[in-house]
Amino acid sequence: MVEPAFFATPVPLTVGEIAALAGAKVADDGDAGRVVTGLAPLDAAGPGDLCFFENKRFADALAATKAAACLCIEAHAGLVPAGTVAILTPAPHRAFALAGLKLYPEAARPQPVTAGEGIAAGAHVDALGRLEDGVRIEPGAVVGVGAEIGRGTLIGPGAVIGRGVRIGRDCVVGAGATVTHALLGNRVTLHPGVRIGQDGFGYVPGAGGHLKVPQIGRVIIQDDVEIGANTTVDRGSNRDTIIGEGTKIDNLVQVAHNVVIGRHCLIAGKVGISGSVTIGDLVMIGGGTGIRDNLTIGHGARIAGAAAVHSDIPAGETWGGYPALRVDKWRRQMRAFARLAGGSKTRDGVDGE
Repeated sequence: MVEPAFFATPVPLTVGEIAALAGAKVADDGDAGRVVTGLAPLDAAGPGDLCFFENKRFADALAATKAAACLCIEAHAGLVPAGTVAILTPAPHRAFALAGLKLYPEAARPQPVTAGEGIAAGAHVDALGRLEDGVRIEPGAVVGVGAEIGRGTLIGPGAVIGRGVRIGRDCVVGAGATVTHALLGNRVTLHPGVRIGQDGFGYVPGAGGHLKVPQIGRVIIQDDVEIGANTTVDRGSNRDTIIGEGTKIDNLVQVAHNVVIGRHCLIAGKVGISGSVTIGDLVMIGGGTGIRDNLTIGHGARIAGAAAVHSDIPAGETWGGYPALRVDKWRRQMRAFARLAGGSKTRDGVDGE
């Protein structure tokens, strides 16, 4: 049996074309015509591959690489072995991503599962739904009453688009995803199993039972947002849940009702954001973090993975720990714990003596 090729064979690029694409320069102009036909890590790269290097921990792998070319900072050019072209850039990983987008453009967003165009047999689009030209609906998908979908958007197999939902242009709604009570901008990507717009977890506790609070808000997702597989975003209870332009959310994240997330944030997997949290622009949140309700995370803040956030975080600060503290306080606390325990180092290598 022949193994399947999940991505089309790329159109080759020269080293010079890659350098121009990334705003980089070739260490030796005579090598600009070398051809690159794929991407690979340092240790697996062959004579047609492009790789990148930006951490001296991997110097041995760089020394042994067989890659056609390697993206690196100028200070590391001397580490690139003979036979591999050094492409010099202050941001090797970013340049590698730009080259990857050029070589494998279809890998940047989910692709259709089935062949064909338009509305597939087995899909259901309500007569009162409105689709612009170029929308693709795959088998088993349902588009509800009054829903509107912009041109170039793909609705994957088994996805459900609820009543009155608005989806912009060039979006992707992955297989089995559900979108209700929501407005989506352009170029939004929802990976398989995403849940958008279900009611939030709102109850008034009581000895005789817990009284459900009606959730009457919406979810607003702005342009260029990407949301990972099996992430859930609850609609607002009495105002909207909002995800700002360009924000990227990983798999298995919970965004509760009334949360407002700013622009260009990065939120890693298994983060839990409780109700009515406000997050500024350009915030980065590490995996497994939990954030208590009604907090404010300031512009540009960073939160280390597995943190438990119980208080507001000012703009620009880095916090971590359980409970989360500003990183310098957290490290002092870890040192104190290490001294009390009689150890010489904390688990993250901080001296305890």
